[in-house]
Amino acid sequence: MIHVIAIITAKPGNREAILEAFRANVPAVHAEAGCIEYGPAVDADGVGPFQTKFGSDTFLVIEKWESLDHLKAHAGSPHMAAYGTKTKDLIASRVIHVLSQA
Repeated sequence: MIHVIAIITAKPGNREAILEAFRANVPAVHAEAGCIEYGPAVDADGVGPFQTKFGSDTFLVIEKWESLDHLKAHAGSPHMAAYGTKTKDLIASRVIHVLSQA
């Protein structure tokens, strides 16, 4: 299994616009072969002082894929290209970590 943690930081004030486009794309991703989990996450409120927050402009994408080949097919899919085109001017930075089980 392949795990992906993508850290997406929006240009100030644009996180919700990116998340709207992201959520619209989720059904297409969930329908892809090999998709186990794919969804956005933001800082939880009320955790306390031990939490290090990402901040109001950042969200994470938590993904699990059956294999690296499935992840590569996802990355090259037409709906991901369309999502990228739609959101590219709203994103300040994108960091993607691809992990395998230890």
